[in-house]
Amino acid sequence: MTASALSAEKRWRIGVIGHTGRGNYGHGLDTLWLRLPETQIVAVADADETGRAAAVKRLGLTQGYADYHRMLRETRPEIVAIGPRHIDQHRDMALACAEAGVRGIYMEKPFCRTLEEADEIVRACEKTGMKLALAHRNRQHPALPTVAKWIHDGLIGRVLEMRGRGKEDKRGGALDLWVLGSHVLNIATYLGGTAMTCTAEVRLNGQRLTRAQVKEGEEGIGLLAGDEVHARYRLASGITFSFDSMKEAGVSEAGFGLQVIGTQGIIDLRMDQEPLAHLRPGNPFQPKAPSQTWVAITTAGVGKAEPISDLGRKVSSHEIAAKDLLSAVKQGHAPLCDAVQGRETMEMISAVFESHRLGSAEVMLPLKTRVNPLTLL
Repeated sequence: MTASALSAEKRWRIGVIGHTGRGNYGHGLDTLWLRLPETQIVAVADADETGRAAAVKRLGLTQGYADYHRMLRETRPEIVAIGPRHIDQHRDMALACAEAGVRGIYMEKPFCRTLEEADEIVRACEKTGMKLALAHRNRQHPALPTVAKWIHDGLIGRVLEMRGRGKEDKRGGALDLWVLGSHVLNIATYLGGTAMTCTAEVRLNGQRLTRAQVKEGEEGIGLLAGDEVHARYRLASGITFSFDSMKEAGVSEAGFGLQVIGTQGIIDLRMDQEPLAHLRPGNPFQPKAPSQTWVAITTAGVGKAEPISDLGRKVSSHEIAAKDLLSAVKQGHAPLCDAVQGRETMEMISAVFESHRLGSAEVMLPLKTRVNPLTLL
């Protein structure tokens, strides 16, 4: 496309909000717009002076803003990237965008600290029509609908259960559930439906977590503790989904993903890897049967070459997700991973601590408790 042709087309006005030293700009949520010819970054806000100067240079701007409210008011961006990984800032930033008339937000995950905050953001989106997409980039992977179709069509027989794990590095347990497990929970509900119930326990040093052990968590999450998390959910489809995370449990990142186990095979999804999914056909409970190899599932189907060039980079750079958000704003549909889905993932995270608080009792979702359950422990 020539420069003159590009200038004649609409280019979306992009504002970027970061906070150097407090979550920065997430996983490249600032620079991704430089790769999209249909977008133009018009402003950046960062409360840290040194970080702001670096962002101005990095994004090709002439100046930045210390106050994102002022940036929103003076530059009137149509789309705003909310980059900080420290989620205690997400609610205020999202509501400020809604008040300023922003049409779309691309926000770093996790969503926010509490269900109360999630409710506020969802209401703001519904009231203003603002579209919000969360950076759960695995959820926006174009091979995921193919996986869902094959499961629905009986590729692995009757689905018996789904199992998920976090990265289980030094963050293993409660922090892993929040920061990385949120990816896995989000995919589980896409494949199996909304979580209806949860039973869970949280442990620290091998013992059930107590109130005395709870403290302020990292990344702006709020009260948090626990180096083991064990949760079991009943999904709307009737499938049971379990999520587990233990601190430094073996090879780093080896278990980070989700397995769908059926009577005639297993589908394995590895978060942030390419290909996203693999199939191992055959009954999973017959180890003496002839060995079966893992076969990739691509957007074209099982065992077929991936037709989308450079797909891994397009997913990891958020390019696909960003284009989906722009389409949602333009055409009026929901983003692939919107605020409502973000709240559903928050329900599942909060339910772990609510169940633990109640002695690992089964809790129904949506939860009645909309605050951090650990504040009530």
